[in-house]
Amino acid sequence: MKFLVDNALSPLVAKGLTEAGHDAAHVRDYGLEAATDDIVLMRSDRENRILVSADTDFGTLLALYDKNKPSIILFRRGTSRRPDKQVEIIINNMENIETPVNEGSIVVIEKGRIRIRHLPIVPVE
Repeated sequence: MKFLVDNALSPLVAKGLTEAGHDAAHVRDYGLEAATDDIVLMRSDRENRILVSADTDFGTLLALYDKNKPSIILFRRGTSRRPDKQVEIIINNMENIETPVNEGSIVVIEKGRIRIRHLPIVPVE
């Protein structure tokens, strides 16, 4: 799988995913550490990479743009901030998240659970 790790997370997350056999880059690899969320999202989309972040603004942007990609893995509430643990969580849950992220989803990883929201996000009426 291809990943782009946002500046909200350590470059060690990208390194760990690469060591696990994935194609992973950190925004710093592109000189995008100060880029806007729009630019990061566009880069992820253009390279067909799953965006890995702790920044909830990316989900909002996908909803505003009515987009079904790129998929996002979002670390939230109580999850470990340690890069090695974040990589471990992704790798250990790959079986459950691989199909949804390939189809277009936001995967929210929280302490003790994973939520999957398929894209595009449809407003509740």
